[in-house]
Order: sequence, then C-alpha cells, then structure tokens
Amino acid sequence: MTTPTLRVATDVGGTFTDLVCFETDAETGQSRITTAKSDTTPPNFEQGVLNVLKKGGVNAADIGFIAHGTTVVINALTERKGVKVGLITTEGFRDTLEIARGNRPDFFNLHYQKPAPFVPRHLRRELPGRMSYKGEEATPLDLSGLAGILEDFQSEGVEAIAICFLHSYANTAHEVATLHAVKAAWPDVAVVSSHQITREWREYERSNTTVLSAYVQPAAERYLNRLDTGLREQGFTGRPYIMQSNCGVDSLSAVARTPITMVESGPASGFWGAAELGKLIGEPNVLALDIGGTTAKCSLIENGQVRIMTDYWIERDAKSAGYPIMVPVVDLVEIGNGGGSIAWVDDFGKLHVGPQSAGALPGPAAYGKGGTKATTTDANLWLGRINRDYFCGGDLAADMAACEAALKAVGDKLGVSVDDAARGIVRIANNNMVNALKLVSLNRGFDPRDFTLIAFGGGGAMHAVALAQELGVKKVVVPAAASVFSAWGMMMSDLRRDYFVTQLADVSTGSADLIESVFASAEDSAASQFIDEGIERNQVQFTRYGKFRYQNQEHTTEVELSGPVTDANLAEIAARFHDTYEREYTYRLDAPVEMVGIHLVATAAVGKLEMQARDTTTTDASTAIKSERDIDYALEGCHTAQCFDGDKLEPGMTLTGPAIVEDAGTTIVIHPGDAVSVDGYGNLHIVLAGAAQ
Repeated sequence: MTTPTLRVATDVGGTFTDLVCFETDAETGQSRITTAKSDTTPPNFEQGVLNVLKKGGVNAADIGFIAHGTTVVINALTERKGVKVGLITTEGFRDTLEIARGNRPDFFNLHYQKPAPFVPRHLRRELPGRMSYKGEEATPLDLSGLAGILEDFQSEGVEAIAICFLHSYANTAHEVATLHAVKAAWPDVAVVSSHQITREWREYERSNTTVLSAYVQPAAERYLNRLDTGLREQGFTGRPYIMQSNCGVDSLSAVARTPITMVESGPASGFWGAAELGKLIGEPNVLALDIGGTTAKCSLIENGQVRIMTDYWIERDAKSAGYPIMVPVVDLVEIGNGGGSIAWVDDFGKLHVGPQSAGALPGPAAYGKGGTKATTTDANLWLGRINRDYFCGGDLAADMAACEAALKAVGDKLGVSVDDAARGIVRIANNNMVNALKLVSLNRGFDPRDFTLIAFGGGGAMHAVALAQELGVKKVVVPAAASVFSAWGMMMSDLRRDYFVTQLADVSTGSADLIESVFASAEDSAASQFIDEGIERNQVQFTRYGKFRYQNQEHTTEVELSGPVTDANLAEIAARFHDTYEREYTYRLDAPVEMVGIHLVATAAVGKLEMQARDTTTTDASTAIKSERDIDYALEGCHTAQCFDGDKLEPGMTLTGPAIVEDAGTTIVIHPGDAVSVDGYGNLHIVLAGAAQ
C-alpha cells in the first residue's frame, strides 16, 4: 500500500501553535484533514511546533511539504528582545533614525517625544563615500576607518550590524563593498545591508528597516535553524518553507538572511487563504476578517488579488509615530478588538471595548483564572451566543458567577442591567470592527456591498453576520476549520519574492525602453536567485506592477501591467493609472504621469494543496442538531435557536437561522432568516435575510 503524503502547515501564535495536516491517499485520492492546537513555548518556539505535530499524530518522516508561520519576529520587536545593533551609514547621516519624520500623530502635543531609535547614537557610525540619486559615484568609498568602527562595536558587545548608505537603492556598489569587508574582518557577526531587503527610496524608512532586520536576525536565524534541526531529527527529509508577509512562502535559508520579511507572516497567510478560497468557490471579491483573542484584522481582495504594500509601520497609534518597515506586507488594518478585549467605562460614562486585552492569563472572567474585567467573550457567553456547556470546546467550565460579576461592574457604571451591559459590549465591539472594514473598503473607493465577507479566526464567525448587515454585504462564508485557517492558507501559497526598484521615468513616448529595461533586469536577477536554489527560469512566473504618480506629487499609486512595456501601450498604462487614482481619491488631474519605480512579483509553484470537493449528502441537517437554547442577538432581540454540531454538517446540507453552529474552535452565530448551505469543501455559506433576491 502506498504511504500517504502529508502536507502540513504550522502557525506559531502568541498563545497557541496551530497545525493543519492534509493526508491524501495516493490510491483513492481521498483526503483527511487533521487539526490540532498546543501551547506556544517561548523562548524555544520550535518545541511548540514539534509538540503540535505529536499532538496531531503527525509523523515527520511522512511529511512531503511543510510551511511554517510565526510571530517570533513581531514579538521580538514589540517586546524588545532582539540584539544590540550597530549601524554603518553615509558620512553626515548618522542621525537619520533620530530625525525620522515630522508628521507626528499627536500634532498639538508640545511635549511629544519621538520613538527612541533601536540604535543609540554612539553605535551609529559613518563612512566617507557618496552616491547621487542617479546612482553615480559623487565621492569614492573610504573604508580606512572600518577597522576602528568594528573594534568599537566588538568592545560594545554589538551582535549585529546594519549597513545603509544614501541612494544605495540606485547603486549598491558601496554597500556591497562594505558588506564584504565586514564579513571578512568579522565573520561571526550578523550583518545585513539595505539593498538585500529593498531597493526603494526614502532614507529614513530604508534605514529603520535595515536596523530592525539586523535587530531580529540572530534570534530568528537560530530559531529557524533549530526548527530545521528538530524536524530532521524527527525524520523529515524535505525542505521547510517559511511564510512571509507578502502572502508567499520562501525557503528557510533565504528567510534566515532577512527575517524581517516574516514580520506579519501569520495574518498574511490567513488573507492569502481567503483569496484562494474565494477563487475556489467562485467569489473573487472578498472582504477578509480575522478575529483572534486580542485583535481583529481585515483586508480587501479584489479579483482574487491580495494587495501588497511597503508602507508598513509597527507600534503606530494616536500618540506615537511608530517605526516603519519597508518590506512587502499584505495591506491590512488591525485593531485591538478580539475575544479577550476588555470593556471599560471612561470618566464621561462612555463605554469602550479594547484595545486592552485580558490575554490568555488571566483571560476573560469566565475562564475562572482570576480575571475580573468583562471582555467580549464574557458578553457573548452571557447572551447565550457561546455555549456555557461547551465553553472553549469543552476544555473549560464556564465560570458564570465571575462572568456576571464582571458584566455587572460595567453595567453599574453605566446605570444599566447586566443584560444591557452585555448587549452594549457586543454592539461596541461590532462597531469597532465595522469601522476597520470600512478603512479597507469605503476609504479605498470600494463598495462593500460588492464583496463577500470571509470570516475566520476563533471569533470571526461570532460577529461576521452582524458586521455584514451593517455594511450591506449579502453573503458571509465561514471556512471549514476557521480557527486554524491561517495555517490552511500557508498550504495554498506559492514560493514568492517581491522586488522593488526605484526608477524615475516620464510616462511618455520615448521612455518605454528605459522602463522595460528595469523590469528585464529585475527579472534576470530574480531568475538567478531561483536558479541558485534549483528552480529553472521556465518554472518562475512574473507579475509586473508600476508605481506611478502625477508629476511633482509625493506618493504613488500601484498599477498592474500586462506584457512588455512599449511606446504603443504607454497611453493605456497612463489611462489605467488615472482610473485607479480616481477610484482611490475620487478625482483625477490633467497632469503628466510619472513612474517612480517598479514592483516585480516572482512566483514558483512548490506543490500547493489542490482541494477536492466531496460528494453532497442527502441527509437532512436536522441530524446534526445537538440542542436548542435562547440567544440574545443584541439588536434583533431574543430567539430560540437550534444548535448544530459543526463536525456533523456535511456537503449539501442546508439550514435557516436563528441557529448556532459549534465546533471545538469556532462558534458561528446565524441570525434570524439567514439561509445557510454547506459546500463541497465543508465551508458554510450564509446568505443574509433579504439578500437572496
């Protein structure tokens, strides 16, 4: 009998490490899906991965493909658990990190303090040498002072070095020479140069990105190497792939060199999974919503394409400018609203939910672990939306007394009952999430009524229908195994790398050759990297984007390009830019169009999962009913709802709300009048009441 080939994805989160495993029998073609969760094990995160494989009954020797996502990088940044970094930059520019940007968020605060740089001034050093913005050498590089700089770094205990020179996006020669010299003089130090990460302009953003990559590189590299070693000791013989922030996977060795590319690997995989699921079920236009314990994240997918951008910041809020990271990251909005978000009343008697979270410990009051503050989970539990007799998949006994006490404390401050306090918490949480969804849709010129909402994460399906009602969305899809959907998304990803090159060019007759040459050069460079890893050029697919603006404007709009750039199609490219710009900003200008740079996406298939639909059943959905209970829908009153066992729902089954569908990781709240059907892949399609026609 042929040994089944296992396809595995693991996702390390702040609290849990998730597993999704597909086992396909080579003889029958039938697949079996295994999911599992185990505790995340900081600081040895790889142990959590090995533990969840064991918990899921997965033999590493049988794995044919494994993809891995992790929060290790973002956690190291936010918790300041990286290494001491030294920066080498162009003479006269050591204070770029300190100067940063002037557009601070807390504009009228006269005592505003900029975020402290990750490299103190005494560890920021300079070398003579200068490139112009055209890439021409204005001053030769002088490396005579490098030995002294490295000697000082060693005495200061520096563990990683970042190199970022002025205008190195246009000419990398000085950075390359310095990189080689550092490696020759100090082979053991971790070193990264800005051109290895990005070739885009904006000096502060590029400098900070290089510094942050160096800051996390030693820890991330050690972690990835330990993971690789651990898997091989368990019998795995293949090549592990690492999820990146651009919705693609890359080889472990490539990611270890510039680990900053996986800063948002977890959310990226979920949104990529939503895009792939949308294609699978014939819904290419998707609003994707991921609600976890602490945050809610959302992204818009148009025509099956996830939007990627490089204007990404961490720790940015109403009072702090945060830190830029100029790497390709899925375009998302994240807010502090999840199952553990704490409800609180301000001095003016106004109810808020989040961004503070109860976390896993003590967690919501209903966990019975000492939590005394009401959370979104407590409100949903009190209103009957979560089953008190199947709390956390039956792993915990709901502490209803603690839940009531926490909600009563909120209600007393508002002068309302416990029931009204719980309803208010759910409505405020929903409102916060609606605003986030509007930021990725209406604020970008998209009508949410033209999209299908795909909701996942442990809390996504709890709120999805209410959010869809508010936005006018007609249909909600809840994926099978929604609580571990991000891990599923990794198995739908191709090997992907994004290349950004800055190149100014007018979009007018005579400039096509220059633009085409930049794309061709980038494609040759990308192909060479893939060839070095055993992937032939004919296996690599390229997608081209141009970054355009109206002449003399500051920022750009990205437009996809099809085929070679010629003088004959420049007018069509300009027209596409005008249309894209108008949709996003509501107007267009009668002004010359300028290209600022290119964005090249290079992908290669690594055998991503091919889903097979199951046969539909003739069995009625009533066979999956486990109970009935009263549900408070917050806005639609109380209704007696049938409660279904999600594991017993089969393709072809249909049901009508009010209803609740439960499995160990997800509770799906279906409102009165909603029509639900199960597709061949086990996903639930919820057509909202009044939307069927």
